[in-house]
Amino acid sequence: MQIGVLKETKENERRVALSPDVVKLLRKKEFEVIIESGAGEGSYFSDEDFKAAGAEVGPASAVYQADVLLKVNLFSLDEIARMKEKSACISYMYAYQFPQIIEALNAKSITSFSMDAVPRISRAQKMDALSSQANLAGYKAVLLGANHLGKIFPLMMTASGTITPAKVLIFGAGVAGLQAIATAKRLGAIVECTDVRPETKEQVESLGGRFLTVEGAEGVKVEGGYAKEVSAEYLEKQQQLIRDKIKDADLVITTALVMGKKSPILVTEDMVKSMKTGSVIVDMAVESGGNCALSEKNATVVKHGVTIIGEANLPSLLPVNASNLYAVNISTLLLHLASKNGLNLDLEEEITKGVLITHQGELVHSFTKSILNQ
Repeated sequence: MQIGVLKETKENERRVALSPDVVKLLRKKEFEVIIESGAGEGSYFSDEDFKAAGAEVGPASAVYQADVLLKVNLFSLDEIARMKEKSACISYMYAYQFPQIIEALNAKSITSFSMDAVPRISRAQKMDALSSQANLAGYKAVLLGANHLGKIFPLMMTASGTITPAKVLIFGAGVAGLQAIATAKRLGAIVECTDVRPETKEQVESLGGRFLTVEGAEGVKVEGGYAKEVSAEYLEKQQQLIRDKIKDADLVITTALVMGKKSPILVTEDMVKSMKTGSVIVDMAVESGGNCALSEKNATVVKHGVTIIGEANLPSLLPVNASNLYAVNISTLLLHLASKNGLNLDLEEEITKGVLITHQGELVHSFTKSILNQ
């Protein structure tokens, strides 16, 4: 069975789906691996590094002949058109947002698996790319915010006077939010966090953050570790809680996502206006619409004296670690789904059922079907 890795085509993407170390692992399992020339350059992996690990390096035309194609980002319509019929592919898909991609895959009977659909269960932790990448993103978000903030994070006592610590307010205590809390605390900031899931209070406090409790948590539905639905009444109560807090914040980091839906607006324009001049917002949800009403995707803007950072691909800013972790995630999933002789799918097994999007010319993923009403 031959595994192919294509060079990422998304703008500003520096990650690659496999690392040389993981190529070595797959070669030991007797998989053949072919890498598109230059695919690892953004992550500082040279063609020679991949060759030394046992991979073949060649042009894209050769990679498309592989049995299973791997990428970080969604395969484009042009890429799908070049795939072999009845081959397979694995990448982030967010398939419920791209019905045209599903149609293209089904037209060629391509079996597709989505890295964003890995079930949040203990057996699948090593395959969980959302968590591995969010962990890095939470760290980088704090550093970006600190870089744009005109003051230091820690308490500092000097002969010239005492510098008070920065105040950081974080929305969301998922993987990214928790890493942001830990990073900000290590830098010496005072950190507060709010989350729609009250069960995250203990995690926040264990990292040294203060959890802002919102009354009425019964208005939240959680599924697979994500907030699936948040009531309008709850959001209003949450906004009331943070209006006073945000006025004093030096750095605000927002991470709130709702599975299958646009990200909720948590920071309104009026809230931005109430913030101190020179404060900073890092909107980590900007890819799915943003948590701040004034954020702009892939842009850093200043509105009402507040710097708003809308970097949509934070893991790509740490490409070495991001690629290494993603390679472990995707290869672990691949080894779960296949052997050197080909795919070996148990369609009722929980992980396989969770990640399988299209198979034998049909959309089979239940969540995606429910969103697309198929």
